[in-house]
Amino acid sequence: MSHDQRPVSGLSSRMDISLSLEENKPDTKTFPDLGSPVSPLRSRTGGPANTSSSSSSSGSFSANRVLPGTRKSGELSSGSGESSPTGPRPMHRRSGSTGPLIYSGGTSSSHNSTGHTSGGASSGVVTGISSTASSPVTNVLPAGNICPSGKIGRVGAVQPRTSTRSDVLGSGTGNYGHGSIMWGGSVSATNPSSSNFQEATKRGNEYYKRGLFLDALRWYDKAVSVSPDNASCRSNRAAALIGLGRIGEALRECEEAVRLDPINEKAHYRLAGLNLRMGLVESARRHFSLAVHGQSPDQTEIRKLQEIEGHSAKSIDARRIGDWKSALREADATVSAGADSSPLIFALRAEALLRLHKLDEADSTLSRLTKLEGSVPASSPVKVFGMLSSSYIQIVRAQVDMALGRFETAVAASEKAKQLDPTNTEVTSVLNNVRLVARARLRGNELFKSGSFADACTAYGEGLKHDQFNPVLYCNRAACWSKMGRWEKSVEDCNEALRIQPNYTKALLRRANSNAKLERWAECVRDYEVLRKELPGDKEVAEGLFHAQVALKMSRGEEVSNLKFGGEVEAVSTLEQFEAAISLPGVSVVYFMAPGNAQCTQISPFVDTLCTRYPSANFLKVNVNESHAVARAENVRIVPTFKIYKNGTRVKEMICPSQQIFEYSVRHYSL
Repeated sequence: MSHDQRPVSGLSSRMDISLSLEENKPDTKTFPDLGSPVSPLRSRTGGPANTSSSSSSSGSFSANRVLPGTRKSGELSSGSGESSPTGPRPMHRRSGSTGPLIYSGGTSSSHNSTGHTSGGASSGVVTGISSTASSPVTNVLPAGNICPSGKIGRVGAVQPRTSTRSDVLGSGTGNYGHGSIMWGGSVSATNPSSSNFQEATKRGNEYYKRGLFLDALRWYDKAVSVSPDNASCRSNRAAALIGLGRIGEALRECEEAVRLDPINEKAHYRLAGLNLRMGLVESARRHFSLAVHGQSPDQTEIRKLQEIEGHSAKSIDARRIGDWKSALREADATVSAGADSSPLIFALRAEALLRLHKLDEADSTLSRLTKLEGSVPASSPVKVFGMLSSSYIQIVRAQVDMALGRFETAVAASEKAKQLDPTNTEVTSVLNNVRLVARARLRGNELFKSGSFADACTAYGEGLKHDQFNPVLYCNRAACWSKMGRWEKSVEDCNEALRIQPNYTKALLRRANSNAKLERWAECVRDYEVLRKELPGDKEVAEGLFHAQVALKMSRGEEVSNLKFGGEVEAVSTLEQFEAAISLPGVSVVYFMAPGNAQCTQISPFVDTLCTRYPSANFLKVNVNESHAVARAENVRIVPTFKIYKNGTRVKEMICPSQQIFEYSVRHYSL
């Protein structure tokens, strides 16, 4: 073997290397060494290492020794003993030299004074390791694989220079090789910003482990500003963004990490998980495959992927045939399985809720969907139901907005869907429909304001031809019938509106008024009681309920002469007054109190509030320091004490209750 070939022979047959990997702090998933081009060289197995030496000028190698003054791979420069996922890696000296640490892994080639060929990264030749026999070479192994191909190049192969960029050993990716190549010297042993980079990464890792993701993100941002082309920095930043729930940003950061380092397994694994959360099963499967690099993937993750894939497919199939209950059930199962950030699944869920007349839930789902929009990468558009998923999302938004009376935003959403998918026939149909309904509603409103109630009725009816499940149009038409004195028709349209949206307060109020005109007092009281729960502080509703209750009692022949609406809390001082007050028809709430008592002082304003909030109840106040006879007769020993009477019979007693319990009891017996 020639003199020039011996350094290569030493690398290929006499090295026994065992290098430790430092784990990327925010990352919890670890991967086996897969022998990638930037992985550390593996230890040989099956027997002791070959430790033979040569008397030639090539010297000998020892894998377990390091140069004086250098650090082991993964150690921080601060000497703290803690490791950074992106800390600088040691470099080697030219043997027999006291010069600076060097790495000759660039694309240029030259011949040293002893005839050695200095090959670049493309040739894979390690240079600068010749010596005289009196100065054996030791400790010259670089801390990373400087041959991107993972192979040792042919000795003497000279490659032309293809770039003027300088090459330095970068910080690596913690789990995927010590000293992966970085262009331009962003972070190196001689770079003044290296310490800033190390400190930012270390601080970010500390905050991440404590669950302080926003603080971790700030420090990772600083690390990225120092080394923007470092894949580990990007991956760390993605981890913090995931912790903050900013899924879309995290996904884009992971995509940047794998762009910078296409074989960064941890970034691929994290990207697979993010795609899975967004319901992008095929993308998740591809990145899982890239993450394990030909080995068997984590079976737990594969089962999770299969579960999400199965439920989402069933949900889509159910939507195609109009089985909205099954579509909703399978969409919820998809979310529970792990696709908790999928815009498509949430859009499908919102549409199913809309068709099942659960508008409030549909609107709530739409709010969640708004936060997720923009997270799906534009580079990988998904088609569903023959249209782009982004267009489908806008179509669902338009229909929910229209059902809830947000006609202008509905038109804007459907127009956006048309822009995204201009050739789709379903999108075109929805856009035309939304425009016609919005136009009919606007025309009806104008006619109603001008007093043309019959024409307004006709206009709202035209809108219902294009959207027969629009509660707003039914309610508006009910108002027209009411203005024309057609109470039965008004009740019918209110019934339709409430069938679609059961807690539609405006429709409830109009139906209660129409039932009052028809002297259907029981139905009227029932609607007002529902409204009272929905609008506890509304004085108009409270007064309407009181008068409906009085009318109902009169229709049954009950005594109503002593009933009164609202007012202040009535003070009672004598036993006779007390007994007369609690004997009145309806509900009486008695407040036993003492001036100067801290708890009484605190709750008294709340008693006044409830007196206004529940005007059908009769509120009484007894000062136990002045009305001893009443206090003794009622056996009151502690204040504040509350007692509720209904038609002269005590039904509830509370001693020092919370405001919530007190109001609940008043509401329960008042309604």
